[in-house]
Amino acid sequence: MSLQPVLIAGEWRAADASSSFQSHNPATREALPDEYPVSNWSDCEVALQAAAEAAAVMRVMPGERIAAFLEAFADGIEARQEALVEMAHAETALPKSPRLADGELPRTTGQLRQAAQAARDETWRMPIIDSATNIRSCFGAIGPVAVFGPNNFPFAFGSASGGDFAAAIAAGNPVIAKANSSHPGTTRIFAEAALEAAQATDMPAATVQLIYRTSHADGERLVADRRLGATGYTGSRSAGLKLKAAADAAGIPIYLELSSVNPVVVLPQAIEERGDDIVADFAGSCLMGTGQFCTNPGLVILVDNASTQGFIDGIAEKFSAAPVGTLLSAAVETSLQQNLQLLVDAGVQVVTGNTPGGGNGCSHGNTLLSIRGEQFLADPETMQTEAFGNASLVVVASGIEQVAEIIEQLEGNLTGCIYSHSEGADEADYDAIADRLRCKVGRLLNDKMPTGVAVTAAMNHGGPYPATGHPGFTAVGIPGAVTRFAQLHCYDNVRSARLPACLQDANPSGSLWRQVDGTWSQADVQ
Repeated sequence: MSLQPVLIAGEWRAADASSSFQSHNPATREALPDEYPVSNWSDCEVALQAAAEAAAVMRVMPGERIAAFLEAFADGIEARQEALVEMAHAETALPKSPRLADGELPRTTGQLRQAAQAARDETWRMPIIDSATNIRSCFGAIGPVAVFGPNNFPFAFGSASGGDFAAAIAAGNPVIAKANSSHPGTTRIFAEAALEAAQATDMPAATVQLIYRTSHADGERLVADRRLGATGYTGSRSAGLKLKAAADAAGIPIYLELSSVNPVVVLPQAIEERGDDIVADFAGSCLMGTGQFCTNPGLVILVDNASTQGFIDGIAEKFSAAPVGTLLSAAVETSLQQNLQLLVDAGVQVVTGNTPGGGNGCSHGNTLLSIRGEQFLADPETMQTEAFGNASLVVVASGIEQVAEIIEQLEGNLTGCIYSHSEGADEADYDAIADRLRCKVGRLLNDKMPTGVAVTAAMNHGGPYPATGHPGFTAVGIPGAVTRFAQLHCYDNVRSARLPACLQDANPSGSLWRQVDGTWSQADVQ
């Protein structure tokens, strides 16, 4: 069986491969027919050099040209919708509809078109002009970006299609995509569409390159290479931290999305007011997509009172009655089972589930666990083990004071939610915990589950460590997501004609700050 080629410097070429791998259909556990290379360092070397050459062209390229590429790419994805949906369904078992065709694919093309608009109007550059000192600054391209995509969003977070990809390109950087081993065929189709769009819009040959897999050592060497501007990574904490250590040692920025249990606090008066509705909301959120969302509500904090046990029983009934979904891979199945066992060994009680199988192929029973607040506080690190999948842990606190103590022990998370009484009858309890939770999460929600991530400029899909590697950036939402792959360029007394267009007096663009006679003002000049 011949190996699938890699995309390097605008050409599909045979990889310099040390070994090979196949993706598997998680619903059947069967290997899919295509075989993919594990590239040696020489493939990375050629890709890095080609990317460096492309970066020199792209960093001075008009935003309009980058926008044309992103829009052509979005069009190409839509033309390949059937092939992409079929391949992603085979590689991940995610439903063709509504998940892939009706949800994730239009989100992906929408992100690309939003990135195109940002490239065109250059709002992400955030120009600042201090007229009094003739010092001006704006964001500009950082250089080649390596993108490591996750297993759970083959389109919207894919290494050759997703949010990190779109943000890096919008900032004027070429991308070296490292495919996720769970869906290499899907990534290949995206790369084919990207190459076609690059050729149609006269972009540099190495605007988009694709390598399927490397050794762990070569992955660490890649993110630390000084020709690289930055890395975007979404995946497991253990692998991400090894890449971070390598990148940090070389001083290369790396933006990580690693781990999150996304705590949900349900106050007693909310349960009394609409407990059944919250049970339904929670069960639907936790089991959606077999729980394989980075914003899956994996930790529920309750206050012990007369309605608490009934609320837990209601969730257990929903979990028991719901069908068991297919997990993304055998590796996800194994990790889920190991982490659930770790929690049980630490003293957590099984309310329902925690049985192997139950669904098609890679699967594990819908699992609800519980523990008392004092037990959580005795070992908070273990109790926050992420059981990625269709599982959640309920923590029953003795009172609102203990809820506050539990929140203080939380690691950083992408999201945190508080359900409270609709008319404010528990406002004092809300006030006692909201600010504490606000400091622990990137996005604070009220009275809704966290699994929806709207693609809007106001979104923060980030948070304190270990949710991400840096609390000041988001992986979703433009222009915020774009600035991760930019560096701040400052110009001191540089002649106007030599400046980027957004900083020139005669032709400013986008929103900027000016200082005139010591007074700062904001203008929106087109």
